[in-house]
Amino acid sequence: MPDMFRHTFSALLVLLLATPTPLLADKNKNTDQAEQLADASSQGQLPLQALRNFADVFNQIRLSYVEEVDDKTLLENAIRGMLSGLDPHSDYLDASSFEDLQNHTTGEFGGLGIEVGMENGFIKVITPIDDTPAERAGIQPGDLIIQIDNKPIKGMNLQEAVTLMRGPAGSKIVLTILRNGINAPFEVKLKRDVITVASVRGEMLQPGYGYIRISQFQSRTGQDLKKELATLNAGRTPLKGLILDLRNNPGGLLQASVQVVDEFINDGLIVYTEGRLPNAYSRFMASAKAPADDTPMVVLINGGSASASEIVAGALQDHQRALIVGTQSFGKGSVQTVLPLSEESAIKLTTARYYTPSGRSIQAQGIIPDIVVEKARIETLTAGIQVTEADLAGHLGRGDGAESDSNSRKQDKKDKNDSNELAANDNQLYEALNLLKGLHIMSSAKKALAKANSEAETATK
Repeated sequence: MPDMFRHTFSALLVLLLATPTPLLADKNKNTDQAEQLADASSQGQLPLQALRNFADVFNQIRLSYVEEVDDKTLLENAIRGMLSGLDPHSDYLDASSFEDLQNHTTGEFGGLGIEVGMENGFIKVITPIDDTPAERAGIQPGDLIIQIDNKPIKGMNLQEAVTLMRGPAGSKIVLTILRNGINAPFEVKLKRDVITVASVRGEMLQPGYGYIRISQFQSRTGQDLKKELATLNAGRTPLKGLILDLRNNPGGLLQASVQVVDEFINDGLIVYTEGRLPNAYSRFMASAKAPADDTPMVVLINGGSASASEIVAGALQDHQRALIVGTQSFGKGSVQTVLPLSEESAIKLTTARYYTPSGRSIQAQGIIPDIVVEKARIETLTAGIQVTEADLAGHLGRGDGAESDSNSRKQDKKDKNDSNELAANDNQLYEALNLLKGLHIMSSAKKALAKANSEAETATK
């Protein structure tokens, strides 16, 4: 807490504690003063009675609480309470929390690898982070943590619960989970680890069809995305389509999300913010420094996609640059500004709301997919031995000189097995891949038709 605020607040407390309670008891003498106080309160100045109530509570805790509590702790708790009462994302950051926030933006921190918030007094999982103890243990978005090492969460604040979940790498922890669809709580045993998050990773799903996963938006996400795109485009088969997977991505740095969108559009608005203060009004535009990647694209989102993920999905949707597939996103469309109080502490305060280029508010609404695909378990039904015309004795030949062979017309066995496995393990990704193939077929057909028409016009001339 800054010295000026500390001294001012201490002086105010002394003044209020020393002031007799019936300050406005004499109505005849103090009518003008009461009216002035009411006017001041309506104009946004500090209301005297509320300050006196606060001072009374502060003093009663100091004098009467069952255990002695130092003034510094009480004041920090008061600050924390003021912020947590505003919304789920405003918070007081002590030295430990401030350091964790800085580590999250660089991609390395200790713990379980889980993004959490508060709901009805319990810890709610926003999303597990890829390739972390939480993800490997099967923790799912929406899970409620009700106990940590048999200690009930009810009554704790978020910071206390997060502190309990922290610990040295290799140490063990037991979480008690409530999950929709399961009647009774169950325990999950995890081993803490040093979490190093790879923000971007990519691979070729099938020849010509690339996949890029962004797990968090960090300071290097934009640069890492460029590298992955270059790698995919440098493959043997030209890139026909791209899937950008933002599922269970809790967000991160605003600037990183802007850089990601900038890779795929040449110009126009990406996102804008609005708040009460003049500096809360910001507009982020595409830079057009280099031609944008124009590969047909599908973006995957779900209920764990929040904040910066929703900025990316909303911008690409509004610019009609990509099809959005999956389920409705989380709806975290507010901007938090970190305001340092000292070298070791800060407050994280909600100062604005995000809006997509078309003016849609993301807050408490999220991004609705163009095509809704729920997470499901898919099982391929085999038809057994299938007899085709080419298998019949004495069948007619093809007529083009080529040898008839039923196997030559069947899907490549490896590709078929890969597709079946993808459908069984991740039906949303499987549907996204099929959409990309359809987009490529339609695009190729349009190009072929345009070429044929052009050649026909040239011939008639």
